[in-house]
Amino acid sequence: MTYKETLDWMFGQLPMYQQKGAAALNAKLDNIIHFSDLLGNPHTKFKTIHVAGTNGKGSSSHMLASILQEAGYKVGLYTSPHLKDFRERIKINGRPVDKKFVKEFIDGNKTFLEKHGLSFFEMTVGMAFSYFAKAKMDIAVIEVGLGGRLDSTNIITPEVSLITNIGLDHVQILGDTLEKIALEKAGIIKPGVPVVISERQPETETIFNLIAHQLKSKIVFADELSLPVHTTDLLGDYQERNMRGVLACVWQLEGFDISQDHISNGLKKVVANTGLMGRWQVLKQKPLVVCDTAHNKEGLLWVLQQIKKQQYRQLHIVLGFVNDKDVKGVLQMFPKEAKYYFVKPNITRGMDMEELASLALQQGLKGMAYKTVKKGLKAAMASAETEDMVYVGGSTFVVAEVV
Repeated sequence: MTYKETLDWMFGQLPMYQQKGAAALNAKLDNIIHFSDLLGNPHTKFKTIHVAGTNGKGSSSHMLASILQEAGYKVGLYTSPHLKDFRERIKINGRPVDKKFVKEFIDGNKTFLEKHGLSFFEMTVGMAFSYFAKAKMDIAVIEVGLGGRLDSTNIITPEVSLITNIGLDHVQILGDTLEKIALEKAGIIKPGVPVVISERQPETETIFNLIAHQLKSKIVFADELSLPVHTTDLLGDYQERNMRGVLACVWQLEGFDISQDHISNGLKKVVANTGLMGRWQVLKQKPLVVCDTAHNKEGLLWVLQQIKKQQYRQLHIVLGFVNDKDVKGVLQMFPKEAKYYFVKPNITRGMDMEELASLALQQGLKGMAYKTVKKGLKAAMASAETEDMVYVGGSTFVVAEVV
C-alpha cells in the first residue's frame, strides 16, 4: 500500500472514536497488551510521563515536551486527536513520525490487526511506542486518549503521572459525576510513582488522595506549591493552571538535568518546539480571528472568560459540536449579543447545523446555519468589520477545518 492507501485503510477499516463515538471503544487492555507483546514490549524501552485529565492535558503535554527539548533531551510526544495530519499524533522533538514508518508498521502488522480487530487507538499506541523505542528516546510524554484506567496508553509505568482538570465530558463512557470520572483518570496512578494534580477540586481531591495512599504514591497538588512566575507562547489566561501542573511535574522528575532557563525557554517556545495548534490560536488580527479546541463545559467556560477580556465592536461566533456533548448546557454559557454562524463539522458524529441553530434559539442565541465550517467562517468574515472579533470553536473538528 502507498502511504495514502495506508491512511485510508486505517481510517476506513478500523473503528475510531473520533468518528463513531463509544461504539469504537474496547474497554479493556487485553488487545494492547497482546499487541505490545508481539512488538517486543517497546513501551518498556524508554522513560515516560503520563498525562490525563478532561481539559488541559494536550497543552500540558506539549509544555512538558518543550521544556525537556530545551534541556537537550530526545523527547517523544504522543497526543490525540490530530487536527490536520495523522502524523501530528506521534512526534520526536517536534518532528512528526515518518510516512515510511507509518506505512511499514501497518504493512508489517496488518494481519494481526485484522485478525484481532484492534481499535484505531490501540493500533496507533502500538505504532507510537514502537517508533519511540526504535529511535531510542530519552523520555516520551504520553497523553491519555480517553479516561485513564482502561486507556490503551495505560500499560506504561511512568516516571511521574500528571492529572489536569476534571470535568463532565464523555459521561456516557466515564460516568456522570466528577467523582466517577476522577476514578477513571486516577487509574493512571502507579504504585510508588509520584502523581501531580494540576487543579484541586473538592469533588475529586478525596479520590486522588485515597488511591495515591493505597498505592504508596507521592501526591502533589500544584496549587499548594510556591512556583516562580513564567510566561508561555500558548495564549489564554487558562494556561496558567496548566503551567502550575507542568512545573510541579518537572520538579518530580528524577535523573534529568532541567534548569530554570530550560523551563522558561521551553514554556516560551511551545509552539515552535512542538508544533501545537488550536489553543487560543490567533488566525488574523483585523478583524481578530481566534480558534480554540475547547469542547466541553469547563473548557469552553475558560475560553468564554477569555473572550470577555478582548476589545471588539461586535462578536461573531462560528460554532459547531458533535452529537455526544451536553450541547444545551453548553449553549447556556454563550453570550446572547453575539452573531452566530452554526456549522456542522465534517465527521459522522457532527451535530446537524439546523438542529444546533434550533437548540441555540431556545437559549436566545440568534444566527444562521451553514452546511460546512468553511461556509460559516466565510459568512462571518464577510460580515465582520476591522474592529470586530470572530471566534471559531465548539469542537476539535471545527477547529481542524480552519487552522
